[in-house]
Amino acid sequence: MPPRPRPAHRTRAARRTSRILLAVAAMATLVSVDLPAAEAAPPLGVTAQAQPGAPANRVGALFAGNLDGGHFCTAAVVHSDGRDVIATAAHCVGDPQNTVFAPAYRDGRAPYGLWRITSVYVAPGWTDGRDPDADIAFATVTPVAGGQPGYVEDVVGGFRVAADQPADATVTVLGYPSSLEAPLRCANATTLFSATQRRIDCPDLSSGTSGSPWLVDGALAGVLGGHEDGGSVPEVSYSAVMDDQAVELYREAAEAG
Repeated sequence: MPPRPRPAHRTRAARRTSRILLAVAAMATLVSVDLPAAEAAPPLGVTAQAQPGAPANRVGALFAGNLDGGHFCTAAVVHSDGRDVIATAAHCVGDPQNTVFAPAYRDGRAPYGLWRITSVYVAPGWTDGRDPDADIAFATVTPVAGGQPGYVEDVVGGFRVAADQPADATVTVLGYPSSLEAPLRCANATTLFSATQRRIDCPDLSSGTSGSPWLVDGALAGVLGGHEDGGSVPEVSYSAVMDDQAVELYREAAEAG
């Protein structure tokens, strides 16, 4: 059995807490002036704690075995007829038999239960050579015995999957640094790092955020991963461009569910 994945994505955390606290304080000031909290969002390029509720409930942490195993990556529920498909980075599912998904995980609690991975769909380019352009995976999940009954999409909803986004699309990233017990959110315009890799500048997306959904107008347009397993510094992240092969993987997972 291969070891549990330990994404190379970011290890520097010294400046993370102060940046997040400053961002949250700035948000609080902004909200108190005009807007209710439910309508407020950080400015582009600012990372802050994601507020509970949709769409954050569709995003969760991946754990090794159970909540005691520590969360090491992020995944998100995507829409499917079987209502049981999640998306993450391919480098996050090297040990699927021992990986569980906790949507809306926060402060040690999994309000919507734990979901065990039952099958994984990755491209041959990843299986054969860890091609960074193929660093996206779809997986089907089922409730852990004694947990939440039914299908995960019925419980929290699911994101549409949308390929062919413009090079400068504004993306929202939601993910779980392994050092924190709640998800972070950052939105910013993106650029093409290459024809097959998309880049975003967002601070503090450190180790554990690999697999985080990249959302364009509420639809999944990629996941944090790809070049350098998603990036080697917390300020810059990458996603493989969602191409026809990735869409086909999604269809396979959706049809199998």
